Amino acid sequence: MAIKDWPADERPREKLLQHGASILSDAELLAIFLRTGVTGLSAVELARQLLANFGSLRSLLESNQTQFCLQHGLGPAKYAQLQAVLEMSRRHMESTLTRGDALTDVATTKQYLQQRLRAYPYEVFACLFLDNKHRMIAFDELFRGTIDGASVYPREVVKQALAHNAAAVIFAHNHPSGIAEPSQADYNITERLKTALQMVDIRVLDHIVVGDGETISFAETGHL
Repeated sequence: MAIKDWPADERPREKLLQHGASILSDAELLAIFLRTGVTGLSAVELARQLLANFGSLRSLLESNQTQFCLQHGLGPAKYAQLQAVLEMSRRHMESTLTRGDALTDVATTKQYLQQRLRAYPYEVFACLFLDNKHRMIAFDELFRGTIDGASVYPREVVKQALAHNAAAVIFAHNHPSGIAEPSQADYNITERLKTALQMVDIRVLDHIVVGDGETISFAETGHL
């Protein structure tokens, strides 16, 4: 049975308009994105099949073009559409941090950093450079390393902070292992960076470690 023949309160689009997107399942959200099914499958049934093939919605969203386009019912046009949606989401969160206080909107800050960093198979060290009202000036990925770690150079961090005329910074890096628990090396480099930035009157507000589905804040855990 085609979705248009379903009862109105069971159709994904109508459910979203009436109750909001948060009540929809992953398959229903994906069905709205797909818009149409394929021969023998409604959009919802196709969505369920795709989620089963990829294992999760996240895996589908993070798939590369080749993996995505191998699936029945998908192709380059859908892949381009999906990348546009994901980029709009990232830019929306970035604009929220630019307009508001990155410290008072901790949930958005963490979500933004997760989107930017968690998918990398290697370690990336990045900085949120903030103005004196803690609004984001820029997000820079400064150092990349192997799965075992990244070499972080305090002089380069200071140089970038001064170039952005930043008043404060939030550090962030990912753990490709998926485990967000900070290492002793993470604590050590944070202290080195904090000392270097204090010399030019730039405050270190936090260091956020991004794992697989979780983040750990040095500020929240009392390590800054």
